[in-house]
Amino acid sequence: MLYGICNLSIVPLRFDPSDPSELVSQVLYGEHFKILEKQKKWSRIRLAYDGYEGWIDNKQYLEITEKEYAFFSIQEQQLAADLIEYVNCENNQLMYIPLGASLLALDFFKHQYDGTKIIGKQAKEKLTETALLFLNAPYLWGGRTNFGIDCSGFTQMVYKLNGYKLLRDASQQATQGEVLSFIEESESGDLAFFDNEEGNIIHVGILMNDNYIIHAHGKVRIDRIDHTGIFNTKKRTYTHKLRVIKRIV
Repeated sequence: MLYGICNLSIVPLRFDPSDPSELVSQVLYGEHFKILEKQKKWSRIRLAYDGYEGWIDNKQYLEITEKEYAFFSIQEQQLAADLIEYVNCENNQLMYIPLGASLLALDFFKHQYDGTKIIGKQAKEKLTETALLFLNAPYLWGGRTNFGIDCSGFTQMVYKLNGYKLLRDASQQATQGEVLSFIEESESGDLAFFDNEEGNIIHVGILMNDNYIIHAHGKVRIDRIDHTGIFNTKKRTYTHKLRVIKRIV
């Protein structure tokens, strides 16, 4: 088995081994993974953090040993906290890293970082505060950063920054946590899931106080929510149908 780590700020994870292929997720600076299959130009990988699989360009990662992979897996709770910070690379070159990048590999890369760090689990009240850091970030299918993010990437990164693990897709996240029977039982930071006409979970957002929700839909935005779903006050219409509310923390 081969192993790798992302040494760049944001790297696309694709459905097929091809540049035009669909973006399924992103690999952030310092995130490590198993290499399931290696071709001449592309590698199929499985991320250690959430088990997500896809194809990554061989030029956009470094190979590591099994021992290094195990070390990073044990120590993966140390994260970058600032929206955009820089690491000082070789020859004093600067490279920005996104909110939520892992700083564990700084010594491995021989990089320096002077920004804010978050270590370990944070109080549940911090979830909403962190979510607001992503406000107005544009929607991007497969995105996980302020430069573009999808609904489940948004919830995953907010929870990651507070020391809690969520799976990658909304349908996967819906299998985690405790079901709440009524919206009145919910707290700020709980997750609300929404389905389509076929009953498939297709959307997720983070509940706030006073029947508001923050979610990625066109951009990361705040809308009203009730027993029916998400209500867009400007359009005067429901945009998502509520399926279930889950408590993770």
